[in-house]
Amino acid sequence: MKRAPRSDRRAGFTLIEVLAALAVGSVIILATAGLIHDVARHFDGGTRGAQEAERLMLAVERLAQDLNSARFVGRTTEGGVALAFTGEPAKGDKPAKVMFVGDAGIMAGPQGEEVVTLTVEPAGEVTRLVRRSAAWAGPRTRFEDISPQDAVVLVEGALDITFAFGRIAPSGALEWSDSWIGQSTLPRFVRLILRDRATGADLLGEADFVVRADAPPGCGRADAAASCLSPVWTGAAR
Repeated sequence: MKRAPRSDRRAGFTLIEVLAALAVGSVIILATAGLIHDVARHFDGGTRGAQEAERLMLAVERLAQDLNSARFVGRTTEGGVALAFTGEPAKGDKPAKVMFVGDAGIMAGPQGEEVVTLTVEPAGEVTRLVRRSAAWAGPRTRFEDISPQDAVVLVEGALDITFAFGRIAPSGALEWSDSWIGQSTLPRFVRLILRDRATGADLLGEADFVVRADAPPGCGRADAAASCLSPVWTGAAR
């Protein structure tokens, strides 16, 4: 029986070398898997952040269109005809809400004036800003008799959501209030405040939406009376 050459006996791996190679390979595989998981997590977080930013921008655009189209029209109340624009802060179980008449013609879908409601609604640990709308039947309509439909969640998150309403004072200064009830004019600006509960940061800064209407539609006629901004407009609105 012939012996194998010495060089042939040394061509394979020893058990220790195999175990060492397996250990090194396992470390490489674990490190690669961790890197891939980390990259995927950051990519998912970045994608989610981009989606949230895009959704917020769409919400801001929609709010700007709605509030820019707010109309200077009257509505029926128990005390007579009042301006069809209200802004109510949260009070007890009653959520903050803004309600006004706008021009639905700025958006695709049914044309004409519509009642728009913007309601701040708690939902567990998150808060939602929900938009609803309904057809506007004219100044004989009471806000209390309207049932807005087609709920659309504009903003959602662990946020404190509030509105502020600005007017130009006789001195020319800009004054802000957290409510707009029983006023004879529309606010000049509406500010949306989105505050992160965890950090206290204001996500929008000073996001002021301009309300362009400052007089009833009849004041635009050539034969409009000089008193069109007085309570006479409420009668003409009928």
